[in-house]
Amino acid sequence: MGDKTLYENPLITRYASREMAAIFSADKKFSLWRRLWIALAEAERELGLPIDAEQIAEMKRFADDINYADAERREAETRHDVMSHVYAYGLQCPKAKPIIHLGATSAYVGDNTDILVMREALELLRRKLLGLLADLSRFALRHKSLPTLGFTHFQAAQLTTVGKRAALWLQDFYFDYMDLVHRQSLLPLLGVKGTTGTQASFLELFDGDGEKVKRLEALVAAKMGVQNTVPLSGQTYSRKIDAHVLDLLSGIAQSAHKMSNDVRLLQHLKEVEEPFETNQIGSSAMAYKRNPMRSERVASLARYVIQTTAAAADTAAAQWFERTLDDSAGRRLYIPQSFLGADAILDICRNIAAGLIVRTRVIRNHILCELPFIATENILMESVKRGGDRQELHERIRRHSMEAGAAVKDEGLPNDLLRRIAGDPAFGLTEDEMERLLSPADYIGRSAEQTEEFVREYIEPILEKNRAYILEETELKV
Repeated sequence: MGDKTLYENPLITRYASREMAAIFSADKKFSLWRRLWIALAEAERELGLPIDAEQIAEMKRFADDINYADAERREAETRHDVMSHVYAYGLQCPKAKPIIHLGATSAYVGDNTDILVMREALELLRRKLLGLLADLSRFALRHKSLPTLGFTHFQAAQLTTVGKRAALWLQDFYFDYMDLVHRQSLLPLLGVKGTTGTQASFLELFDGDGEKVKRLEALVAAKMGVQNTVPLSGQTYSRKIDAHVLDLLSGIAQSAHKMSNDVRLLQHLKEVEEPFETNQIGSSAMAYKRNPMRSERVASLARYVIQTTAAAADTAAAQWFERTLDDSAGRRLYIPQSFLGADAILDICRNIAAGLIVRTRVIRNHILCELPFIATENILMESVKRGGDRQELHERIRRHSMEAGAAVKDEGLPNDLLRRIAGDPAFGLTEDEMERLLSPADYIGRSAEQTEEFVREYIEPILEKNRAYILEETELKV
């Protein structure tokens, strides 16, 4: 249950998945440090340095058996985390102790590990984004032809469809997916650069042989499963890389916030509702309430993820020359927490998308209240075809609309615009003839076709290519 006398990070305890939390765990971090030391020793041995197989075998034996207590005691004395873990590893590997971290600086394990962790975290987000694309696609296609009021300025506008609106959310997440795949493919390791990025220590180890130093870096990267390293660095990789990654996470959060806003507004209108479980409580005081708590949680987490982008940007802007340590404490916070936030957001969005409830009768009633206003353009065109004067008829429609709207808003009366127009001989249309111009399906334009085309041409190829990688839906913790 944890120590209840200390603060617990709610991103871990309430929101993010165990899988994402594990990626940013101490075990993951320090086992990667050891694997990087092993990769460096193996590559140095392959290029001719006096490191024997027994030393490397010893290092491999303890790669995941991390003696934390030894490292923590040493760090209390030295105030240096990397050297404390070099020391602790050396206690377990006495034969390899002389060659652990040979030629490297702290950023070798720190920065390369950060990139490896972010690459793995991006892969988990990619799989969750795939799941969300699939969920929203199904919903959009299911309701592609269901007319609904469109809104501009949150005022009733021309009709769209429930599916087309969901396709707009889907398109935002599609943009995020494409951005993620692009950034993930390019995310480079720091590589083997040395204290100020000049590789001087490694050049010394290899007696001035620059080609061997270049091969060393390529070998280490390959052993860690990555093909690309930054071309240039100081002691650390440019912190613009972190800023770019957090921009991506911010983009996911922006898309989710937009979707959650729409769902919250639709739930207020009683047109579309997020899932609500049998025993779920909406309010401690008002037992009848069905609050959109999932969407509200998405909005709250999304704002947090969006705002952390500024911290990464500030860090990138504030670095001095080849290295300054004012990045360290902040990065320990905003990199993992941004990923944990994005992870939680995607899980909640999937839960919402898979369980959205559509209230078709409410939607139709709202349409019928507004359709007489929306249909006036078609009524105008039909009257002109029968010989009417467009300018005169436009003014008459404007006047009738204002009067009908006032009756609805001021007196609470039904919308009687059609009756008013039918009673105006200038239009030459009966009420029955105008009723025939009021089928909602005639006012949705190409919404259904646009939705189907987008899913077929953009989303389905991605889903088909990645079917095996779509992550199953994660249960919400609370």
